[in-house]
Amino acid sequence: MQALIYEGPRLMNMRETEEPVAGEDEVLIRVAFSGICGSELSGYLGKNSLRKPPVIFGHEFSGTIASLGSRVEASGHWAVGQRVTANPLVTCGQCGKCLSGRQQLCVSRKLLSAALPGSNAEYVKIPAAFLHALPGGMSLQQAAMVEPAACAVRAAELADAKPASTVLILGMGPIGLLTLQAVLQYGAREIIAVDMNEERLAIARKLGAAHLICPSQTDTLEEVKRLTGGAGVDTAIDAVGAGLTRRQCLLACASGGRVVFTGLHEDESMLPVNVAIRSEISLTGSFAYSQLNFRTALSWVHEGRMGLADGVVEAPLGEGAKWYETLLNQPGHVSKVLLVP
Repeated sequence: MQALIYEGPRLMNMRETEEPVAGEDEVLIRVAFSGICGSELSGYLGKNSLRKPPVIFGHEFSGTIASLGSRVEASGHWAVGQRVTANPLVTCGQCGKCLSGRQQLCVSRKLLSAALPGSNAEYVKIPAAFLHALPGGMSLQQAAMVEPAACAVRAAELADAKPASTVLILGMGPIGLLTLQAVLQYGAREIIAVDMNEERLAIARKLGAAHLICPSQTDTLEEVKRLTGGAGVDTAIDAVGAGLTRRQCLLACASGGRVVFTGLHEDESMLPVNVAIRSEISLTGSFAYSQLNFRTALSWVHEGRMGLADGVVEAPLGEGAKWYETLLNQPGHVSKVLLVP
């Protein structure tokens, strides 16, 4: 099969590779769409310790079942040709974290595109336990958005926003835009969106952001203070992962507020921890999602309550390397790139 293989920092090439074969508990999926994730952009730059070349990136995907492992076929739950997406975070199902519904913290978790070959290829295989059938009327393009939507559902869950809460979200990339929508589903209405890109801010406005901040035009913290009457926000979500944005989230919070870190751009950051102590600000990470979060995202995307429409680009898999460079250097109005094998 043809696959787009990461071979080193800023080096990706199309290669002919061996087609995967489904094990007895696995399914083989013919990939329809494979999204480019922000964590893979850092991996492409050689800054993600989980992604060691050579590896096939891609974990946001949809497609149709191409073949079934023997035990999967015997179960009768799945059929060749069925339209599916999948939770790409393969977990053991037996450890304490899995049994308590926190599968994303499984001690032996393996992610497609890192420990396992990903979906930037004609075919990808995965254990059937992580497969999700598409509801009737759901497009394969929509289905490829479910995984990042699940990340957003988890971030919004941890944000614990209420209808009266003011929520700050830094970064209007795909995760930021989806988190904005997820926070709205949890009841928050006063959302401040921040991004350097005015086209992405325009998308945020259409999706329900009450206020927009472009740091090239105004100081982010000063504008947050102005918008909140000097009090600060109840919750701040960092969907960038830079030292500056993490610090801004903490400093923008009101006393007793909450910060959710979901961006993975930088490994380490200097933070004013004494501010968090004196103001009793809670800091929490949001890595991925539970099985329930993924199921919730699938429902919300199907119902039109979450998703991306503006700025979605479909591109041939063979142009993948070009799009990685574009997203790093000139994202423009692009909200999501879906590669098509």
